[in-house]
Amino acid sequence: MNINITGHHIEVTPAIHDYVVNKLDRVIRHFDHVTSVHVILSVAKLRQKAEVTLHVKGKDITAVAEEEDLYAAIDAMEDKLDRQVMKHKEKTSNHSYDKRTE
Repeated sequence: MNINITGHHIEVTPAIHDYVVNKLDRVIRHFDHVTSVHVILSVAKLRQKAEVTLHVKGKDITAVAEEEDLYAAIDAMEDKLDRQVMKHKEKTSNHSYDKRTE
């Protein structure tokens, strides 16, 4: 799996990089079919924004969060992404189950 972290108007320090990777590891543990992850961290005036695009087989899952604190934005982004990954995993597992019962 390839994790790409970029910053717009912000330097991605090793501490921020490690924090993002640790948060994404929790999400990726739920779902094995992740091919790559692209994270964009940006600053616009007093708003900190964290965006993530998770590439899985057949679909791209995107989550965006905006907060006053960058770490809070990363946490909110991780929560949104986790919910979407669990929903996608549930849909794919139910879909394959339905095909086997017919």
